[in-house]
Amino acid sequence: MEKPPEFPVPDTDWQRTPVSVQQQVILLWETVQLLTTRLAQQQQRVVELEQRRDGDGGGGGSPATGTEKGDASRTKPPKRSRRRSSGKKAGGQPGHEGHGRSLLAVEKVDEVVAIRPSSCGHCDHALVGSDPHPQRHQVVDIPPVQARVTEYQLHTLRCPQCQLLSEAAWPEKVPRSAFGPSVQAWVGLLSGAYRLSKRNIVTLLSDAFGVDLALGSVSQLEQHVSAAVAAPVAEACAWVQKQPALHIDETGWRQARAKAWLWTVASALVTVFVIRSGRDRKVARELLGENTTAIVGSDRFTVYDYLPVRQRQACWAHLERTFEQFVERGGEAAIVGKILLRCTHQMFTWWHRVRDGTLQHSSFKAYIRDLRAQVRFQLWYGGQWADDKTAATCTNLLAMEPALWTFVRKEGVEPTNNTAERALRHGVLWRHTSFGTHSPAGSRFVERMLTVRDTLRQQQRNVLDYLTTACQAALCHQSAPSLLPTTHT
Repeated sequence: MEKPPEFPVPDTDWQRTPVSVQQQVILLWETVQLLTTRLAQQQQRVVELEQRRDGDGGGGGSPATGTEKGDASRTKPPKRSRRRSSGKKAGGQPGHEGHGRSLLAVEKVDEVVAIRPSSCGHCDHALVGSDPHPQRHQVVDIPPVQARVTEYQLHTLRCPQCQLLSEAAWPEKVPRSAFGPSVQAWVGLLSGAYRLSKRNIVTLLSDAFGVDLALGSVSQLEQHVSAAVAAPVAEACAWVQKQPALHIDETGWRQARAKAWLWTVASALVTVFVIRSGRDRKVARELLGENTTAIVGSDRFTVYDYLPVRQRQACWAHLERTFEQFVERGGEAAIVGKILLRCTHQMFTWWHRVRDGTLQHSSFKAYIRDLRAQVRFQLWYGGQWADDKTAATCTNLLAMEPALWTFVRKEGVEPTNNTAERALRHGVLWRHTSFGTHSPAGSRFVERMLTVRDTLRQQQRNVLDYLTTACQAALCHQSAPSLLPTTHT
């Protein structure tokens, strides 16, 4: 552990001290510092009250108000200081490993053009032969693409014997729509994965492929895609509920100009989304399952309080922001907040080493044991001595304290809910550009496309290929490919 700058112990002695002893010493040191600071504040307060009493002549003057000197910090918290610049130039820093484009194997390129010198550059003598190790340079380009239009002529013929008319049967693999599975997949991709507006989709398909598409046709094709992936998405929703570790989060949405909520539940390889009109426990139970046994990572929203404490993992990224708010309030809250922030940063330092493989999980658990005691003490202290708002938060955190450390007890659980928050980011940007959806059918398209997009990217599968195959399967009345990670090759 790093020694506090003001700690009166030589560095050589500190380095020889075991980590567990260092943690206990720092805990006692910070406790003494905290109590000393609080005693000094109380003494200063006594001096101010005595001076105020002497100024009033010992009489019953007007009571002190919160706007007088010494109490101003209670009514106007200090402004949050902006993050200081590191002074480094933008871009990659010295020592950063570069990532250049790697060449494709010769067998995978479409054309090889050999360029040989015809004569010597020194004596102009003719040259023949080949270099066994030529300099390789590859150029990636896209040839002109034009949509292929196929006309199906269905004839009606009269029987020469009975004189009745017979119409040609509609071929099974010919869509009733004017646009085939590939165009449907492109519309779903551009709308759901790249958040293009309907007008921009029409423009792009016209410029890139020469496809003449009306604005109304975009909505119709979106519904074709939505129906094609409905079954795999439902299968993914059921599969997620059986996973041992999940992340859940929600954000605002608009449906038919009314308030709604976009929810997500993320596992390691499958992420699902739903849009619901409520932000309550009922939706959480629907997504997680009535009898879930998963470890659920989330923020401290009360909707998730129905879950057992040992089945939850509170997000430490949210906790870090909460502790920063403690510091901004000043007084006892600031003292508690600074110590809790220091504990948080130490925890993340150790956790990053665990993920990098430079620290064993068993050692990490031993380190956390003393850190957890320190956090528990600071939460208790804040609940006793800080302002009402900080005390309420500290008391709440103490009540769910085991949920802060589930990731230590259970391997494979993350200490933050960043997985679900990152998943929602695409939906938030979609909401900003589309202002939500106008109907339940539009909401189903959004939640299904978000599920398809995020899940396939988690599994490193191609979204366009999947949508094309799903739309082709729907045309042939077959099952679409599964979104589950164990069924694709």
